[in-house]
Amino acid sequence: MFDIGFAELLLIGVVGLLVVGPEQLPGTVRTVLAWINRFRRSFDQIRSDVRRELHNDEVMQKLRAESRELENQIRDTTQSMEKELQGLTSDPATPVASPHPGNDPAPTETDAADPVSRSSRD
Repeated sequence: MFDIGFAELLLIGVVGLLVVGPEQLPGTVRTVLAWINRFRRSFDQIRSDVRRELHNDEVMQKLRAESRELENQIRDTTQSMEKELQGLTSDPATPVASPHPGNDPAPTETDAADPVSRSSRD
């Protein structure tokens, strides 16, 4: 953070010794270090809160993007289904699938007259 070398620390120590005095210097240094540590902890807490909030914003943006993508997929699917339904209702010549797949349709007159073709179909 600060580029303080040995010479700067020595100068600060000498000025502190002259200003505060030799008897009160250790208590003053402890008090100053305690305040510095409090500031560091509060700044670290603020930094972690900001990072957490930024991460939450990032996650929320991803969720919103995924939500929009899902909405678009659902919208496309419903539009294509509506088009297919409209195509089925507008074109009556289109054969409609049997409601019961797997069931054979009723035998016609030609099937009843030709037992060989009927047995080969079964």
